[in-house]
Amino acid sequence: MLKLELSFYQQGDAIALSRALLGCVLMTRISEQECGGFICETEAYSGLNDRASHAYNGRFTKRTKIMYEPGGISYVYLCYGIHHLFNVVTGVSGTPDAVLIRAIVPVAGISYMEKRLSGYVVSGRSIDGPGKLTKALGINGIHNGISLVNDEIWIEEAKEVPSDNEILVTKRIGVGFAGDDAELPNRFLINEQGRQRLFRHFQA
Repeated sequence: MLKLELSFYQQGDAIALSRALLGCVLMTRISEQECGGFICETEAYSGLNDRASHAYNGRFTKRTKIMYEPGGISYVYLCYGIHHLFNVVTGVSGTPDAVLIRAIVPVAGISYMEKRLSGYVVSGRSIDGPGKLTKALGINGIHNGISLVNDEIWIEEAKEVPSDNEILVTKRIGVGFAGDDAELPNRFLINEQGRQRLFRHFQA
């Protein structure tokens, strides 16, 4: 499968991109261990006007400056001092939009992921939760700001695209502090039936 090109990430609509990433395959090659899975849950953050975003209202800090770069790089940050979360920076330079990758269905390097998760069985099941996902894929803070068209972390085109009736749209998780913006329908996920159908295409 082909890697997504920079032009894909630099489109202007983080919400549309968040949905379009469903079914695409997030891959890593870290410490010579290649593994990955198709994306089955995302959340969109439209920086300047979204109170749930780290860059809301133009906030520019050592952490958020990555979000202002042109789309197609990673934004990896530490949450609660425990979990690294992996985001895809989207849009054009100066527009701090990003998509959080919340879950994948593993399709490659399953043994590596299980080892990183201390024996947690991932074969045939989703890795849900953005902190567990990065641990399984070997992503941490040193991967902040790297290009997503290199050979360490990249995203491939979907082998099979989820249908509209396989996609659920809900409000985001854990952003209650964002007031009315916490209710925005910016979370996209493939339902269980869709996950199973897409997974069968990788087994064929």
